[in-house]
Amino acid sequence: MRDYYEILGVGRSATDEEIKKAYRKLAHEHHPDKKSGNSEKFKEINEAYQTLSDKNKRSQYDRFGSANPFNSSGFEGFSSYGAQSGDGSYSDLGDLGEIFDSFFEGLGVKPKKKTYQRGSDIEVGLEISLEEAFRGSVKKFKIASHIRCEACSGKGADATSGFTTCNTCAGQGEIKEQSRTFFGSFYQVKPCQNCHGQGQIPNKVCSVCRGSGRKSAEREVSVEILPGIQDNQIIQLKKMGEAGERGATEGDLYLRIRIKSHSIFLRHGDDLITRKELNVVDLLLGKKVEITTIQGGKINLDIPAHFDLREDLRVKGEGMPHFGSYGRGDLLIKFLVRAPKKPGAKAKKLLEDLEKEL
Repeated sequence: MRDYYEILGVGRSATDEEIKKAYRKLAHEHHPDKKSGNSEKFKEINEAYQTLSDKNKRSQYDRFGSANPFNSSGFEGFSSYGAQSGDGSYSDLGDLGEIFDSFFEGLGVKPKKKTYQRGSDIEVGLEISLEEAFRGSVKKFKIASHIRCEACSGKGADATSGFTTCNTCAGQGEIKEQSRTFFGSFYQVKPCQNCHGQGQIPNKVCSVCRGSGRKSAEREVSVEILPGIQDNQIIQLKKMGEAGERGATEGDLYLRIRIKSHSIFLRHGDDLITRKELNVVDLLLGKKVEITTIQGGKINLDIPAHFDLREDLRVKGEGMPHFGSYGRGDLLIKFLVRAPKKPGAKAKKLLEDLEKEL
């Protein structure tokens, strides 16, 4: 096996851009469609480029002399010409993937047919209160979008009138178009515009949606808000977006949650922060401090001896629920100590006596 770096005419320290530039130059020079082209050389160039343009493959090649050291035969199948994606189409070399599709189709293996005209995704904002975010809720709202036409079940045609095979694509739903590129002439498969990729033309289109399979309408949506949801969090509702044309899959609906500002609490993660004004006399007398909770209840707290009032008093488990799990955050209390009015003579005497005790 020849050295891949030697095939592309670059050094082992070549950058990705230098490797790509060398590949394009050589591929254009040796392309089989050219009179001076060489199919074997072209294959060799592609094999070298597919290894050196991939960081993992290049690393293994530099270490072991092969991009697939565990394959004793050294044969890597069609991976030398581009990685195969999950939907069965070829990537990395663009139009070359279509060459393979045409090749397999010629052998009687029809490539996986693509889906066209999927409905659009929709994003809307949904405003809720802090209390709703705390306890969770079910929200109902309306959105204007395209929905499936009930009259034709989204098909866009009157099924009782039947269908006729499309003459443009011969019922395939796809047509081949020739295009000329830097590397030569290639065929590209596209959906047939005459039958919209269906392969059939209805003898009578739906009178309600006029053949599109969908119509504009206002739709009610119901969504469950789980306790502890965060501000700006997005909820995805699959297939709740716009309906696709002529029975194509619906898009998704994305709800961006907005939590209203609260008059008492400030949220910080799953903790809640509140402020409490203290009366100096109550503080000296050791009276309990009454605090309102997010649930609307009241709790009475003792301020610990020698507590620094400049710090926050933390009440465990009185904050927001942890989203998607058990437990709750904490409630943090910020104290505001107000200076009392100027005391009278009697009050002043009591304060002086208290000072002596302290």
